[in-house]
Amino acid sequence: MGVTKKRELLRATGVVKEFPTGRDQTLLVLRGLELTVTEGEFLIIVGPSGSGKSTLLHILGGLERPTSGEVFIEGENLFAFPDDALASFRNGSLGFIFQFHHLLPEFTALENVLMPALIRKESLSHARERGKHLLAEVGLADRLNHRPVELSGGEQQRVAVARALINEPRLVLADEPSGNLDVENGNRLHQLIMDMSRRKGTTFVIATHNPDLTTRGDRVMRLSEGKLTNVVE
Repeated sequence: MGVTKKRELLRATGVVKEFPTGRDQTLLVLRGLELTVTEGEFLIIVGPSGSGKSTLLHILGGLERPTSGEVFIEGENLFAFPDDALASFRNGSLGFIFQFHHLLPEFTALENVLMPALIRKESLSHARERGKHLLAEVGLADRLNHRPVELSGGEQQRVAVARALINEPRLVLADEPSGNLDVENGNRLHQLIMDMSRRKGTTFVIATHNPDLTTRGDRVMRLSEGKLTNVVE
């Protein structure tokens, strides 16, 4: 029997990103970048600080438009959408985990997790059940009603993971997800993300400096001089 070829989930082609730096001057960060990610892949992107990893993830997730180039997710051209349609697509199809959890301080852990589902106008009762289940999966069943200030850094980031998964996205983009954690909590978070990726079949693209996480990827790519290359171990 032949090996089943995995389906393409994301494709970026000819992505260029420039930032103005002064009169008639620009900083070229991404230089015709190409990337293909398959369904269920756990892809790690490494590169020095300032190489454009965060910019790349923002573009892949439709948070920022490229200067030129295209990004397709499940065949949908992100930047063919007007801004309001792009925001709706992003909320329904993508999950995001950032270095700083960006939890809303006035809301509980459960309420923070529910936000993307409620923005999608899902019923509160249905969203609550899934949110409680996700928080249990990340080991926070007994912390549902705690606000961020009452949670440790590792717990806050686990809430952020649950929030990223509440809309059952096919793709999660994570930017230095353990960058604000100590080594022990960072490694625990990496194992959690890996386990949830495998159980749910969710595709992850993660930018990181962390050597522990780079050993866990299906593939590691390096961003340098505006382009991606495969890292061969």
